[in-house]
Amino acid sequence: MDRVIRRLLIANRGEIAVRVARGAREMGITPVGIYSEADTEAYHLQFMDEAACVGPAPAAESYLNIPAVIAAAKTLRADAVHPGYGFLSERAEFARAVLDAGLTFVGPSPESMAAMGSKIEAKRRVREFDVPVVPGYEGDDQSRERLRSEAEKIGFPLLIKASAGGGGRGMRVVENLASFDEALDSAKREALAAFGSDAVLLERYLRRPRHIEFQVLADAHGNTIHLGERECSIQRRHQKIVEEAPSVALSPELRAEMGAAAVRAAQSVQYVNAGTCEFMLDEDGGYYFLEMNTRLQVEHPVTELAYGVDLVHWQLRIANGERLTIAQSDAVPRGWAIETRIYAEDPANHMLPSTGTITRWDPPEGPGVRVDGGVQRGSEVSVYYDPMLAKLIVWGEDRAAAIERLTRSLQDFAIGGIRANVPLLLWIAKDEAYRAGDTTTSFLAERLDESIFSAKREIPRTAIAQAAAALLRERRAPWRIGGVGVPLRLQCGDTSFAIEASATANANVWRLSGDVQGEIDLADRAANADVRDGGVTVFAGGDAWEFRFATPPSPDASGHHGHGGANGRILSPMPGKIVKIAVSDGDAVQARDLLVVLEAMKMEHRIEAPAAATVSALHVREGDIVAGDALLLELQ
Repeated sequence: MDRVIRRLLIANRGEIAVRVARGAREMGITPVGIYSEADTEAYHLQFMDEAACVGPAPAAESYLNIPAVIAAAKTLRADAVHPGYGFLSERAEFARAVLDAGLTFVGPSPESMAAMGSKIEAKRRVREFDVPVVPGYEGDDQSRERLRSEAEKIGFPLLIKASAGGGGRGMRVVENLASFDEALDSAKREALAAFGSDAVLLERYLRRPRHIEFQVLADAHGNTIHLGERECSIQRRHQKIVEEAPSVALSPELRAEMGAAAVRAAQSVQYVNAGTCEFMLDEDGGYYFLEMNTRLQVEHPVTELAYGVDLVHWQLRIANGERLTIAQSDAVPRGWAIETRIYAEDPANHMLPSTGTITRWDPPEGPGVRVDGGVQRGSEVSVYYDPMLAKLIVWGEDRAAAIERLTRSLQDFAIGGIRANVPLLLWIAKDEAYRAGDTTTSFLAERLDESIFSAKREIPRTAIAQAAAALLRERRAPWRIGGVGVPLRLQCGDTSFAIEASATANANVWRLSGDVQGEIDLADRAANADVRDGGVTVFAGGDAWEFRFATPPSPDASGHHGHGGANGRILSPMPGKIVKIAVSDGDAVQARDLLVVLEAMKMEHRIEAPAAATVSALHVREGDIVAGDALLLELQ
């Protein structure tokens, strides 16, 4: 048939905009894009033939602005719109606006999206198609009194979930009734900000389940199939960070049974295009439908590698009215694929978001290695958008081979200028329970001690030697005649190192003495280091070590100045927006009492009292935008 889609507007940013643009171009379709005022130099724009600005930096005024996006589509002469994921991708009103504008929407119908977009309505629908669901409350009565009453009936622990979205936003685990109200308020506030609706549902909280999801493809001719499962159990703050296909937990028989349930769930809303049905799998083999994501998933590449399909191509082909040419019997996994999400988050600072300019971006390469990136060297990581930078996906003939490839690739991933979560991902890849396939949604809570990433962790001697080599190679050290006794004093965190370097008969080889001893080859050692004014960054084993030129210690030096209340000053741990102030001047607080809620990179962060004290001064108001290290309040 004649191609319907010729110019495709990609209503998104970051790596998914790049991914869809590449897929479209491979099919002879011209990709065009959008950007906010904060994204005028964004990486994804390099992949668009044309692009239009849709508004200021805040997502609500740009990427979530439906009239602006539709206007951009018309200005750019697009005949179709692909929403990517996040932003407007699961908003039925956006799909309807696209259709009303005479454009093709690359996704399901607005009616299917609305039915599955509400977790409450979705559960009602799938029950009628014999799909098991988690026990809970999904009623229309959203009053606090009714929700508290239903919570008591369900019992604790329970899960509060935003009805209108996913990604861990608007989701809270509640251990007892006493903490229910605060958790409910926080979940509703975050849900409203992220999805435009504060409706929630309540579910029994399964403590050690696996999170299993099935990829579904459906055409407009009545054909619906699944492309197997993805295991997404390893999560942090209810957000997936490691995904793989297939899952060690599913036998061929269970795969067929759960896959058939996923197909029935899609059929319950006459679903067309690509979608994902998510399930919880408990320890005794019982499984429960959670929700259907009516869009392409972040983790779609593992299905592509394990099943040999291109899901973006199929999305576009289905939107063009084509029939599926893949039969259910053809959907058999080959080998193993694993994806890790590379986030701008600092493992040494409780995984809080990290912002700034990327000064080094060297992703791994090699057979079976794929990097879907949304940034490059020089990209700005801002507070306005999700902190995901890229996805590292590997394939192996079996799970063990894939894990070894993943480990090597993470060790080779060098990111500078900001902090990234590569050390956390590398720890997971090396963990014995992960390698054994013992993964549940409680994996990190049960096994991870975040102190191993703290600023006080042991600094490898190889990293110190690399820093010294880089400085000697760049002649940034104080130079001496004959290259004898060149002094180097470096500091990493709170630790200082005094080194002397002397040249040898080989021009590239130097001998070190002092806190680090031995010979170094400048060419070898300096390869993974970036020298800048004031210091050097060393990339070693998937981590980045920041060395600066140390000054002699002063007897008047003050102690560590953190965010937790040195001298009673409570500072913002990152740039963001103040969405709640829980105290007033003169209030008495106890250790861990809530002081302020800060919203940054689409997530809420609690700022708590470090110890018993009295609030002596407030320096911010709700709605304020604050910088990192801004003074929020004072305690005495």
